[in-house]
Amino acid sequence: MFDPSNRTIAVLAADGFEKVELTLPRRALKRAGAHVDIVSLRRGRIRGVNLHMPAKRVRVDKTIAEADPADYDGLLLPGGFINPDLLRQSSDARDFVQEFMTDHTPIATLCHGPWVLASAGLVEGRTLTSWPGIRDDLVNAGATWLDQETVRDGNLVTSRGPQDMAAFIPAMLDVFANPHRDAEPTAAGQPSDPRRDAPPSVAVAALRWSPKPSIVAVAGVGLAAAAGQALRSHAR
Repeated sequence: MFDPSNRTIAVLAADGFEKVELTLPRRALKRAGAHVDIVSLRRGRIRGVNLHMPAKRVRVDKTIAEADPADYDGLLLPGGFINPDLLRQSSDARDFVQEFMTDHTPIATLCHGPWVLASAGLVEGRTLTSWPGIRDDLVNAGATWLDQETVRDGNLVTSRGPQDMAAFIPAMLDVFANPHRDAEPTAAGQPSDPRRDAPPSVAVAALRWSPKPSIVAVAGVGLAAAAGQALRSHAR
Protein backbone atom coordinates (compact mmCIF):
# COMPACT_ATOMS: atom_id res chain seq x y z
CA MET A 1 0.00 0.00 0.00
CA PHE A 2 1.07 3.58 -0.62
CA ASP A 3 2.61 5.19 2.46
CA PRO A 4 1.69 8.90 2.37
CA SER A 5 4.14 9.90 5.10
CA ASN A 6 6.70 12.46 3.91
CA ARG A 7 5.78 11.97 0.25
CA THR A 8 5.93 15.03 -1.99
CA ILE A 9 5.28 14.53 -5.71
CA ALA A 10 6.03 16.93 -8.56
CA VAL A 11 3.71 16.99 -11.57
CA LEU A 12 5.57 18.50 -14.52
CA ALA A 13 3.08 19.86 -17.05
CA ALA A 14 2.56 22.66 -19.53
CA ASP A 15 -0.38 24.02 -21.52
CA GLY A 16 -2.07 21.27 -23.50
CA PHE A 17 -1.84 18.52 -20.87
CA GLU A 18 -4.42 15.74 -21.15
CA LYS A 19 -6.84 16.65 -18.36
CA VAL A 20 -7.61 13.17 -17.00
CA GLU A 21 -3.92 12.23 -17.03
CA LEU A 22 -3.18 14.99 -14.54
CA THR A 23 -6.35 15.35 -12.49
CA LEU A 24 -7.10 11.68 -11.77
CA PRO A 25 -3.55 10.70 -10.68
CA ARG A 26 -3.29 13.91 -8.63
CA ARG A 27 -6.59 13.10 -6.92
CA ALA A 28 -5.38 9.58 -6.13
CA LEU A 29 -2.13 10.92 -4.68
CA LYS A 30 -3.92 13.47 -2.51
CA ARG A 31 -6.37 10.85 -1.26
CA ALA A 32 -3.37 8.77 -0.25
CA GLY A 33 -2.09 11.73 1.74
CA ALA A 34 0.72 12.93 -0.52
CA HIS A 35 1.53 16.58 -1.15
CA VAL A 36 1.42 17.38 -4.88
CA ASP A 37 2.97 20.39 -6.64
CA ILE A 38 2.14 21.39 -10.20
CA VAL A 39 5.43 22.50 -11.78
CA SER A 40 5.44 24.26 -15.13
CA LEU A 41 7.24 26.56 -17.53
CA ARG A 42 5.38 29.64 -16.34
CA ARG A 43 3.35 30.98 -13.46
CA GLY A 44 -0.45 31.23 -13.40
CA ARG A 45 -2.89 28.64 -14.70
CA ILE A 46 -2.18 26.17 -17.51
CA ARG A 47 -4.82 24.89 -19.93
CA GLY A 48 -5.81 21.25 -20.10
CA VAL A 49 -7.36 19.45 -23.05
CA ASN A 50 -9.70 16.51 -23.60
CA LEU A 51 -7.92 14.93 -26.58
CA HIS A 52 -8.08 18.00 -28.83
CA MET A 53 -10.79 20.10 -27.14
CA PRO A 54 -9.97 22.77 -24.53
CA ALA A 55 -10.61 21.76 -20.91
CA LYS A 56 -10.25 23.41 -17.53
CA ARG A 57 -7.07 25.05 -16.30
CA VAL A 58 -5.06 24.11 -13.22
CA ARG A 59 -3.02 26.46 -11.07
CA VAL A 60 0.77 26.20 -11.16
CA ASP A 61 2.41 25.91 -7.74
CA LYS A 62 6.00 26.46 -8.87
CA THR A 63 7.89 27.18 -12.04
CA ILE A 64 10.72 24.84 -13.00
CA ALA A 65 13.17 27.55 -11.95
CA GLU A 66 11.58 27.64 -8.48
CA ALA A 67 11.32 23.85 -7.98
CA ASP A 68 14.19 21.71 -6.72
CA PRO A 69 14.02 18.03 -7.75
CA ALA A 70 15.76 17.12 -4.49
CA ASP A 71 12.61 18.24 -2.62
CA TYR A 72 10.44 15.57 -4.30
CA ASP A 73 9.93 11.86 -3.79
CA GLY A 74 8.51 11.26 -7.24
CA LEU A 75 7.70 12.83 -10.62
CA LEU A 76 4.49 12.50 -12.63
CA LEU A 77 4.61 13.40 -16.34
CA PRO A 78 1.10 13.53 -17.86
CA GLY A 79 0.70 13.40 -21.61
CA GLY A 80 -1.50 15.03 -24.20
CA PHE A 81 -0.44 15.98 -27.71
CA ILE A 82 0.82 19.49 -26.89
CA ASN A 83 2.09 19.42 -23.31
CA PRO A 84 5.09 17.07 -23.73
CA ASP A 85 6.01 18.67 -27.05
CA LEU A 86 6.39 22.01 -25.26
CA LEU A 87 8.29 20.47 -22.35
CA ARG A 88 10.73 18.52 -24.51
CA GLN A 89 11.81 21.76 -26.20
CA SER A 90 12.68 23.37 -22.85
CA SER A 91 16.24 22.84 -21.63
CA ASP A 92 15.06 23.60 -18.09
CA ALA A 93 12.41 20.86 -18.31
CA ARG A 94 14.91 18.36 -19.72
CA ASP A 95 17.38 19.16 -16.94
CA PHE A 96 14.62 18.87 -14.34
CA VAL A 97 13.66 15.39 -15.50
CA GLN A 98 17.29 14.28 -15.78
CA GLU A 99 17.89 15.04 -12.11
CA PHE A 100 15.07 12.68 -11.09
CA MET A 101 16.52 9.88 -13.19
CA THR A 102 20.09 10.51 -12.03
CA ASP A 103 18.95 10.26 -8.41
CA HIS A 104 16.86 7.14 -9.18
CA THR A 105 13.75 8.97 -7.99
CA PRO A 106 10.49 7.32 -9.16
CA ILE A 107 8.99 8.63 -12.40
CA ALA A 108 5.50 7.79 -13.66
CA THR A 109 4.39 8.87 -17.12
CA LEU A 110 1.85 7.92 -19.75
CA CYS A 111 0.58 8.67 -23.24
CA HIS A 112 2.95 11.16 -24.95
CA GLY A 113 4.78 11.91 -21.67
CA PRO A 114 7.76 9.64 -22.53
CA TRP A 115 8.60 12.08 -25.33
CA VAL A 116 10.12 14.28 -22.62
CA LEU A 117 12.25 11.40 -21.37
CA ALA A 118 13.44 10.66 -24.91
CA SER A 119 14.46 14.28 -25.52
CA ALA A 120 16.27 14.28 -22.17
CA GLY A 121 18.28 11.24 -23.31
CA LEU A 122 16.78 8.95 -20.68
CA VAL A 123 15.16 6.05 -22.55
CA GLU A 124 18.13 4.26 -24.07
CA GLY A 125 18.22 0.73 -22.69
CA ARG A 126 14.91 1.16 -20.85
CA THR A 127 11.74 -0.88 -21.29
CA LEU A 128 8.53 1.13 -21.46
CA THR A 129 5.22 1.81 -23.14
CA SER A 130 3.42 4.93 -24.34
CA TRP A 131 0.73 6.19 -26.68
CA PRO A 132 1.22 3.88 -29.69
CA GLY A 133 1.80 6.81 -32.02
CA ILE A 134 5.18 7.62 -30.46
CA ARG A 135 6.38 4.02 -30.41
CA ASP A 136 8.91 4.62 -33.22
CA ASP A 137 10.32 7.74 -31.52
CA LEU A 138 11.07 5.75 -28.38
CA VAL A 139 12.49 2.74 -30.20
CA ASN A 140 14.70 5.03 -32.30
CA ALA A 141 15.89 6.63 -29.04
CA GLY A 142 17.03 3.20 -27.82
CA ALA A 143 14.08 1.97 -25.76
CA THR A 144 12.26 -1.35 -25.86
CA TRP A 145 8.56 -0.59 -26.41
CA LEU A 146 5.82 -2.93 -25.19
CA ASP A 147 2.14 -2.67 -26.10
CA GLN A 148 0.91 -3.18 -22.53
CA GLU A 149 -1.32 -1.32 -20.06
CA THR A 150 1.64 -0.53 -17.81
CA VAL A 151 5.34 -1.33 -17.84
CA ARG A 152 7.62 -1.14 -14.80
CA ASP A 153 11.37 -0.76 -15.30
CA GLY A 154 13.08 -0.05 -11.99
CA ASN A 155 12.14 3.48 -10.92
CA LEU A 156 10.12 4.07 -14.10
CA VAL A 157 6.43 3.27 -14.67
CA THR A 158 4.82 4.00 -18.04
CA SER A 159 1.35 3.50 -19.51
CA ARG A 160 -0.30 3.89 -22.92
CA GLY A 161 -2.88 6.57 -22.10
CA PRO A 162 -6.26 7.39 -20.57
CA GLN A 163 -7.73 4.05 -21.66
CA ASP A 164 -5.36 2.35 -19.18
CA MET A 165 -5.92 4.72 -16.25
CA ALA A 166 -7.36 1.97 -14.01
CA ALA A 167 -4.07 0.09 -14.30
CA PHE A 168 -1.80 3.14 -14.31
CA ILE A 169 -2.89 4.66 -11.00
CA PRO A 170 -2.09 1.58 -8.83
CA ALA A 171 1.23 1.15 -10.69
CA MET A 172 2.04 4.83 -10.10
CA LEU A 173 1.25 4.60 -6.38
CA ASP A 174 3.35 1.45 -6.11
CA VAL A 175 6.46 2.90 -7.73
CA PHE A 176 6.24 6.02 -5.56
CA ALA A 177 5.87 3.85 -2.44
CA ASN A 178 8.41 1.18 -3.45
CA PRO A 179 10.93 2.76 -5.83
CA HIS A 180 13.55 0.05 -5.38
CA ARG A 181 11.28 -2.95 -5.89
CA ASP A 182 11.21 -4.83 -9.19
CA ALA A 183 14.56 -3.47 -10.30
CA GLU A 184 14.52 -5.68 -13.39
CA PRO A 185 12.43 -4.36 -16.32
CA THR A 186 9.07 -5.89 -17.11
CA ALA A 187 9.72 -8.58 -19.75
CA ALA A 188 13.44 -7.82 -19.71
CA GLY A 189 15.33 -8.80 -22.83
CA GLN A 190 12.41 -9.19 -25.19
CA PRO A 191 12.24 -7.20 -28.46
CA SER A 192 9.90 -4.28 -28.97
CA ASP A 193 6.33 -5.07 -29.87
CA PRO A 194 5.41 -4.26 -33.48
CA ARG A 195 3.72 -1.11 -34.68
CA ARG A 196 -0.06 -0.93 -34.60
CA ASP A 197 -1.84 -1.43 -37.93
CA ALA A 198 -4.23 1.49 -37.33
CA PRO A 199 -4.50 4.48 -34.98
CA PRO A 200 -6.59 4.14 -31.80
CA SER A 201 -10.27 4.34 -32.66
CA VAL A 202 -11.01 6.68 -29.73
CA ALA A 203 -8.80 9.40 -31.24
CA VAL A 204 -10.18 8.96 -34.75
CA ALA A 205 -13.77 9.08 -33.50
CA ALA A 206 -13.13 12.17 -31.39
CA LEU A 207 -11.86 14.10 -34.40
CA ARG A 208 -14.56 12.79 -36.70
CA TRP A 209 -17.37 13.93 -34.42
CA SER A 210 -15.84 17.23 -33.36
CA PRO A 211 -18.30 20.13 -33.23
CA LYS A 212 -18.04 22.82 -35.86
CA PRO A 213 -16.02 25.91 -34.90
CA SER A 214 -18.10 28.53 -33.14
CA ILE A 215 -18.53 32.01 -34.60
CA VAL A 216 -16.34 33.35 -31.77
CA ALA A 217 -13.54 30.89 -32.57
CA VAL A 218 -13.68 31.67 -36.30
CA ALA A 219 -13.64 35.39 -35.58
CA GLY A 220 -10.67 34.90 -33.25
CA VAL A 221 -8.68 33.10 -35.94
CA GLY A 222 -9.56 35.83 -38.43
CA LEU A 223 -8.45 38.56 -36.04
CA ALA A 224 -5.19 36.75 -35.34
CA ALA A 225 -4.49 36.41 -39.06
CA ALA A 226 -5.29 40.09 -39.64
CA ALA A 227 -3.02 41.12 -36.78
CA GLY A 228 -0.19 39.01 -38.20
CA GLN A 229 -0.62 40.56 -41.64
CA ALA A 230 -0.61 44.03 -40.13
CA LEU A 231 2.63 43.32 -38.27
CA ARG A 232 4.28 41.98 -41.43
CA SER A 233 3.14 45.03 -43.41
CA HIS A 234 4.46 47.35 -40.70
CA ALA A 235 7.82 45.53 -40.72
CA ARG A 236 8.16 46.24 -44.45
